[in-house]
Amino acid sequence: MRAHLAEAAGTFMFFTIGAGAIVTNAANNGGSGLLGVALAHGIVLAIAVSAFGVVSGGHFNPAVTLGVAVAGKHPWSKVLTYWLAQAIGALAAGYLLAYVFGGFAKAAAAETNLGTPSLAPGVDAITAIVLEAVLTLFLLWAVLGTAVSPKAPKIAGFGIGLTVAVDILFGGPITGAAMNPARWLGPAVAAGFYKDWYVYLVGPLLGGALGGFSYKYLFAKES
Repeated sequence: MRAHLAEAAGTFMFFTIGAGAIVTNAANNGGSGLLGVALAHGIVLAIAVSAFGVVSGGHFNPAVTLGVAVAGKHPWSKVLTYWLAQAIGALAAGYLLAYVFGGFAKAAAAETNLGTPSLAPGVDAITAIVLEAVLTLFLLWAVLGTAVSPKAPKIAGFGIGLTVAVDILFGGPITGAAMNPARWLGPAVAAGFYKDWYVYLVGPLLGGALGGFSYKYLFAKES
């Protein structure tokens, strides 16, 4: 139970700051820009992983939970319950943002759909799925290499947060760089915006599974 509460709390913290930064940026006419949005996501994730990782592993992402399970480092019996906890945290963040920005920044909230990831004009679904998968693969390598491996350096939050930040710097203008089905779910439900929903389910889960598979069979194999 403690692990699931930690997953819900960390997910809530992560998305409130991350998606909230997108709305705040729009409300301030792009004042912080892409770099500000990337840093908001990366820094808050680093803090959340550092705070809750000892309790739950600090996944806050169904794709991470899947990838860690594929790698043999998380029990399959807890995959669905972790996903449920992450969904609850994501929805709580989405509705909090709807409440906070529903008055003074209503236009920015509507413009950004409360920070819901979306595709840039001209980006087709296959390209978007591939990019989301690759960005999530990079994230899983960071998670497995800096937090899960028994030989991992004690930089888990820092390494994982930085990976999310640089992924957003690259992929943010293209797909939103969600890397996380729950990151899409929370603001999407609160905003009622479901366009291209399958991109943010298929891409990250595919990348998560590939990350776990490659770790288990290529990088962590004992000699």
